[in-house]
Amino acid sequence: MKAIQVSKFGGPDVLRYTEVDEPTPARNEVRIRLYAAGVNPNETYIRTGTYSFYIPELPYTPGFDGSGVVDAIGDGVKHLKIGDRVFVAALLAKRNTGTYAQKVVCDANVVHRLPESISYQKGASLGIPALTAYRALFHRAKIKPGETVLIHGASGGVGLLAVQMAKGIGATVIGTASTEEGKSLVKASGATHVLDHITEDSINKIISLTNDKGPKVIIEFLANVNLETDLKIIAPYGRIVVVGNRGSLEINPRLAMNKETDILGLALWNAMPDEYNESLLAVEAFLESGILHPEIGDELTLEEAGKAHEQILSKKAHGKIVLSID
Repeated sequence: MKAIQVSKFGGPDVLRYTEVDEPTPARNEVRIRLYAAGVNPNETYIRTGTYSFYIPELPYTPGFDGSGVVDAIGDGVKHLKIGDRVFVAALLAKRNTGTYAQKVVCDANVVHRLPESISYQKGASLGIPALTAYRALFHRAKIKPGETVLIHGASGGVGLLAVQMAKGIGATVIGTASTEEGKSLVKASGATHVLDHITEDSINKIISLTNDKGPKVIIEFLANVNLETDLKIIAPYGRIVVVGNRGSLEINPRLAMNKETDILGLALWNAMPDEYNESLLAVEAFLESGILHPEIGDELTLEEAGKAHEQILSKKAHGKIVLSID
């Protein structure tokens, strides 16, 4: 079968499109014929061999997320059958042969049914983005219906799904984006208010939208730029969840003390097995109910995996980058 294989760590050029042996599922594992794979920023870090959470043995096939059809089942698997349309979210799987391939074998418990109404491309955009959004909102922020949440940088793969989930459980959502295209996507996903990114100069705007209280929850994707502003606008006893960061910063801790603000870090790798399983079941339910409707950004071929890795870190995200697999 065809797959992307990495034989040495390095830049996007180490992603080689080649022929590899077809994997076989063991007990409690399934094999999926993939039609699409999701591309995530952490896969670009792993490719360099310097990512603290995970350094794979060489050679390896990248990819944790994908969608397709079950074509082989190992002993002990009860909830799936051959021919089922499914999505794969294999970040914490004990076995994952990589989704940048025509077929993947992974633990059956990280494979869930994909409704007929959801395309394979959209199914491949779930996985890490959907589970990150769920963990940020429900495990870390513990968001409640009626609360106001600011999703600062809401037009990316995680942000759009977070908007949909928060809106779906009855929260008031304020989303920010840097382009008109991005703002349109955020609005279509259910945000009540859509703004340019909040800066020191626009603090009053967000305060006025929240009846002078500030948002109760902030989901933050670029903490090194925005955290100080977040601390100034957050409501008393509010929660800031740091999902993304690209550097260090200096802030006055008194900003957190004054409002007794909780600053909560998030790394999906840290999810406990029961939390991860809960998240997968919730995502499946959100799909079936229509709360989740993933937005696809760029769609490339499997052979263009290197280009996808270049784009995901250099372009402003609008939706999810996916690889279509013949």
